[in-house]
Amino acid sequence: MTRVLIHLGMLGLSQVGVTVAAFATQILLARSLPQAAFGTLTAALAVVSLTAPLAVFGVSELWLQRFGQEGERAYRWVGPSLRLVLITCLLIVAGTLAWAAAEMRDPAEGGVRALLASVVVAQAGLALVASVQQLRGAYGGLSTLQAAPHLGRVLVVLAVWLFGLSVVAAAAGYAVVALLTVVACAVVMRPFVRGEMPLEGHTTTGEPSGPAVPVTAVAQAATPFVLGNVFYLIGMYLGTVTVAEVRGPEAAAVLSVPMSVLTAVYLVPRVAFQQYFLAKLHRWSQTDRDAILLAYRFGGSGMFALGAVIAVLVVLFALPGLPFLLGPEYRESATVLAVLALAIPFRFAGAAVASLLTSGGLLRRKVVYQGVGALVFVVALAVATPLWGIMGAAAATVAAEIVLCVLFWIAVRRRVVGDANLPSWHDLRQRLTKGAPRAS
Repeated sequence: MTRVLIHLGMLGLSQVGVTVAAFATQILLARSLPQAAFGTLTAALAVVSLTAPLAVFGVSELWLQRFGQEGERAYRWVGPSLRLVLITCLLIVAGTLAWAAAEMRDPAEGGVRALLASVVVAQAGLALVASVQQLRGAYGGLSTLQAAPHLGRVLVVLAVWLFGLSVVAAAAGYAVVALLTVVACAVVMRPFVRGEMPLEGHTTTGEPSGPAVPVTAVAQAATPFVLGNVFYLIGMYLGTVTVAEVRGPEAAAVLSVPMSVLTAVYLVPRVAFQQYFLAKLHRWSQTDRDAILLAYRFGGSGMFALGAVIAVLVVLFALPGLPFLLGPEYRESATVLAVLALAIPFRFAGAAVASLLTSGGLLRRKVVYQGVGALVFVVALAVATPLWGIMGAAAATVAAEIVLCVLFWIAVRRRVVGDANLPSWHDLRQRLTKGAPRAS
């Protein structure tokens, strides 16, 4: 139990640092750049972030799945996976540069888009390293590496603020941070690529892993993961992109602030269920049915309650805090964030139960539900944004989160838990004190 708390504490502290750094960059950029320039940067970052799951192509999640199921034999997936990621990164970067070249009427906007193409590769590298560090059980290293790029961005934004630099200079600084991140990721991954890295929860047998898997097989196996990531990021960034197109960059700037807060808050369930428990859930799905039942019994309800508490805190902070920190032109951001906070409990609970679908052999079903949620969001966004602007985009986000959480919960109850007797609090206490749980 102590070890679990230490690991979660390290990841939690890292995410606190990431949250503070991300919000600090938003405040300083909003204070340093004209609102239109700030909207241009945030809209371009939103588009780039939407392409990140295509660049990594679900390989990071695929590694967790395969190593959880196969142990060291899964090294046969590594080389072909990296070749697939290299191909997709090159294609996405080329597409981003073409998108930048298309913006000839505004050199500043085109320059921002071109420079931010490097962020695609950095995000792919960070996703891969996150899985590698989970497989090693190196949560301290994972915490450090995921926080470092955000701290680098803070330094860039401080320079923009102190020296009055332009939005293009800010994008150039982001590009430098991205390239340094790629180098760091390559260094950390080197022993993993060579097949020399010990795996947490698996004994080393020294047996050969077998012939490499064809790249086409990797792409087929990873497709459900990449689709799930695309659907997730649609919910996080498409609203900002749509508002920028419908209402202009100033409106995008107003929405980007509460969305950045929401993104930071959503790191809490991602830390718990994607950066810590997911690799373990893959193993438990093969060997430990009681642990899966405990995760369902207490994970979903506990995360919903935690999300409700955090939502209240967010609203209490937002109403007076955002106008004070960002200025009166961002007063509407506080109201928008109060609406978006309604989505937080449903996202927390949905992340908890969705992890049981991922590890329980129901990945494709999970992706279908994510597609339904994304479709609900796109339709609601298309209807509500022209009618109600930023507030319509916020309402669409909340509606999609509620639909997705309900779908996940019903599916896990029917297809993972079934008729099993759910564990009690006594079973949970036994588990946490390293006793044997017993379903009651």
